[in-house]
Amino acid sequence: MKDRPAHATTHVPNGELQSELGKLAADPDSPPETRQLIAKALAAWQETAAAYDAAERRYRGLFDAVPDPVSIIDWDGTVLDMNSAGLRLFGRDRDMLVGKPIETINPDLPRGHLIPVLDALGRGESYVIEVTNMRADGTRFPVEVHSASIDYEGAQRIVAVARDLSSRADVERRYAELIESVDNGIVVQDGEGRVVHINSAAMRILGLMPGDSSEAALTSGRWLVVDEHGRPLSPSQLPPQVARSTGKMVESQILGVFRTDTDQFAWLSVTVIPKFHPQSGKPDQTLSLFNDVTALKRDSAMFQRVQSLATIGAWEFNQGNAHVYLTDGARGVLGRSGNLDSLDMFCDCFVGTDALRLAAAIDKAYDDGRAFSLDLRTIQSAGAECWVRVQGELDRKDPSGQCLTGTVSDISERKLVEDTLRKQARTDPLTGLLNRDAILDELQAYLAGASPKLAVLYIDLDRFKIINDVLGHNVGDRLLCAVAERLWAAVGNRGLCARLGGDEFLVLCRLTKPDIHIEIAEAILSEIARPFRIEQEEFSVSASIGITESPRDGCDALALIQNADAAMYDSKRRAYNGWQSYTDDLARRQRDRLQVDFQMRGALDNNELSLLYQPQVDLRTGLVVGAEALMRWHNSQLGVMRPDIFISHAESTGEIIRLGAWALREACMQVRRWRDEGHNTVRVAVNVSYRQFLADDLAGTVEAALSAAGIPGTALELEFTERVLIEDEPDTLRIFAQLRDLGVMLSIDDFGEGYSGLNYLRRLPIHGLKLSQLFLQGVPTNTSDVAVCQAVSGIARSLGLGLVAEGVENEAQRRFLVDLGVPVGQGYLFAPALSPDDFIQLLNTPPYAKHGT
Repeated sequence: MKDRPAHATTHVPNGELQSELGKLAADPDSPPETRQLIAKALAAWQETAAAYDAAERRYRGLFDAVPDPVSIIDWDGTVLDMNSAGLRLFGRDRDMLVGKPIETINPDLPRGHLIPVLDALGRGESYVIEVTNMRADGTRFPVEVHSASIDYEGAQRIVAVARDLSSRADVERRYAELIESVDNGIVVQDGEGRVVHINSAAMRILGLMPGDSSEAALTSGRWLVVDEHGRPLSPSQLPPQVARSTGKMVESQILGVFRTDTDQFAWLSVTVIPKFHPQSGKPDQTLSLFNDVTALKRDSAMFQRVQSLATIGAWEFNQGNAHVYLTDGARGVLGRSGNLDSLDMFCDCFVGTDALRLAAAIDKAYDDGRAFSLDLRTIQSAGAECWVRVQGELDRKDPSGQCLTGTVSDISERKLVEDTLRKQARTDPLTGLLNRDAILDELQAYLAGASPKLAVLYIDLDRFKIINDVLGHNVGDRLLCAVAERLWAAVGNRGLCARLGGDEFLVLCRLTKPDIHIEIAEAILSEIARPFRIEQEEFSVSASIGITESPRDGCDALALIQNADAAMYDSKRRAYNGWQSYTDDLARRQRDRLQVDFQMRGALDNNELSLLYQPQVDLRTGLVVGAEALMRWHNSQLGVMRPDIFISHAESTGEIIRLGAWALREACMQVRRWRDEGHNTVRVAVNVSYRQFLADDLAGTVEAALSAAGIPGTALELEFTERVLIEDEPDTLRIFAQLRDLGVMLSIDDFGEGYSGLNYLRRLPIHGLKLSQLFLQGVPTNTSDVAVCQAVSGIARSLGLGLVAEGVENEAQRRFLVDLGVPVGQGYLFAPALSPDDFIQLLNTPPYAKHGT
């Protein structure tokens, strides 16, 4: 056991503990069960100890039986164990080697010698190398070392087997083969500097021809040797002589060699290794290895120039000696020419907290091994502030883990571009105000503050679309720019202004005093109300403003904006050029709309919809000639919903497309049922929403409904609002032609209320018009209403279109329409909207036949 390494852990129980357990097992006062249990445990323990000792003896016997030196080495090069053959060969006691670095027996190993060993072992391979070992008396001898991975003391270590090459006859042959096989130049010189061997690569690099005397060529005055800075070197300063005189390796020295007789110049990277005599222990040979780095040196010089031009440099910090190294390029970027050797001096180049950020990033890089990149500000020697990007990471090639390397680059111009792009990304390109994303960010930042009391003003121009359509988009854009200027003038430094899009704007203001948001709203209305003059045109516009306050009307950005939008629409509904605060009533109406929306989505699936039919009557005879299908909705929670409310809501949400398709199918099926009952003369009119008209394949939907019911197109009439008249003319003509090909009757509902596009009316293949009840209310006494009714009737007659009057409520209106030549009417004078059964009953017994003339 005395031969075990000092760090080995022994698990065998000690004698004192065994003695104490023996006493407990023999103690008559202990319970028998306890004595038996202790005796069994002691026996097992002793058996384990015996097995452990036997295994240890086998290990030591096998280890020491190997005739060649065998070492167990840790990954950092520490010797953990060595067999007897190794101790004899090196002439040392165990205590002189175990726990010591491998360089104790191999002082000539180059720096990083373990890197290829670890690389080969990491791939599951072994590693073989020829090196020089040293005995305790200082004499050296060559060995061939085979290294492999081994499980030692529960962890992976390196096992190295060395074979003495001193007595091998072919060592010189193998040595010569080796140096001839490499591409690097190799020159072997004896203790006096005479050339013993030179390989072909060296002759090629030095420009020697076959048959040249290498001895004469290398020692003649034909060579001028300079260091990497161009300073000539004397013979005593040449690397082989330095290695012979010091007994130390010269590693990777850059030399310039100039051959005077041929004017050839090359840069070489030279490493010289001294070889020691096995008896004297003194260098009796040197091995010079070199390669041509002329291109690399040239590239390095060019790189230094590129660094200067590209305003980039490199830096390195060694935590072990607390030293910072900066390239000339890095000093140029920082605008420093003096000494910056310490980390504090390096960090002090940066402004304020940026210096602390850099120091913290460097500490963190050592802690977690992650790279960092920081944008920092520095004040250059001329006093100008510039932006610098500092990047750094641990040098993975440094086994000590102490070196941090990185770059320093001037990014001032890039920062300027980024700031410009950032401003552009936050700015509305037309007006120069903040855009939607920017104002949303500002609002969220306000709300995250300590005192998020603020107001949101949602501003929408009144009648802007008319100006844009009539005067053109160029005038419209210039108007928006003028409005933005007036908005700034009204708000000043009291808030932030943004354009959300179109003619909608937003203002944020902190509630620094009571009613400041009301003052701003009235100032905005006053500014915008003043006439505008653009391109010789003078006109006036107004604005409607909705106002919300935080936290009263919401605590998040989207809620505040949406509620301000709702308040704006409420203000516009009441009157133009006004403002409206968000109220509990508005909140209730919003909740009602949400509830209607939720319930409406299940209306079809829950069979909550129905169609009623209002008779269309021949105004002269009183006979029912058709019907208009009107949708009704009865919800279990909301009750009977007013048509104007739920139809308008369905229009705004797009649900009207599904509802309208259902109405078409249901109306056609009802006509089918009536025909099956023998009522073949009834034509049903169904309203088609503007959204349905824009939806895909309206003609296909109608054709499918007719086909499913098995009725001809002539049994169906479709009523469109005037809004379809201003849609894309080719598409409108195509859709109307498709419907007319199906035999469907086409009419324009509420004619005269909206656009009244007579040019479109002349082009479209429609069959009739419906006179709005809005104009029928004042007849026959209101001259304006009478004039409109006469005009619509004249248009229909001149174009050969049918005409149906809506909202006929009294006999005077009926007589006026008859005298005007209007053939058909509908309204409460005849009947309200009826269920299918009640409608058929009215159809069989027309109550107004007595009015026939």
